[in-house]
Amino acid sequence: MPLTVMIVDDSKLARIVAAKALNELQPEWQRVEANSAEQAHALLATQQIDLALIDFNMSEKDGLVFAAELRALHPDMPLAIITANVQDEVIARARAVGAAFVPKPVTADGLKGFVSGAALRLRTKQ
Repeated sequence: MPLTVMIVDDSKLARIVAAKALNELQPEWQRVEANSAEQAHALLATQQIDLALIDFNMSEKDGLVFAAELRALHPDMPLAIITANVQDEVIARARAVGAAFVPKPVTADGLKGFVSGAALRLRTKQ
C-alpha cells in the first residue's frame, strides 16, 4: 500500500518543486497538496496522511505552529519543515516539535535523509 505525503505550502510553485523532488525518490507514494494549514486540517479529516512536508513561512499560520498542532494529533507522523529561512533558531524550533528540517529549494538530495528515515519508521510501525 503506497504511503500518502501531504505537501503544505502557500506557494503553488514550491508545492510543484517539492512534489517533483519527492517523486524522484518515491514515485509510488501518493501526494496531496494543501495551500494553507486550514486546508491541510481539512485533508487530514478526510483521508489517511502518512507524512507531511510543511512550509515554515505561510501567510495564515507559521508552519511550526501547524507542525506542533499536527504532532499533537498524530504523535508518530514523520514531519519536515521546508524553508529557505536557514537559521539556527528555525532549525531548533523544528527539532523541538519533532520535525526534520529541509532547506528550500527542495531537491531530491535535500529530501533523501528525511524520506528514507520516514519510510523506515513507517515500515517498522506497520
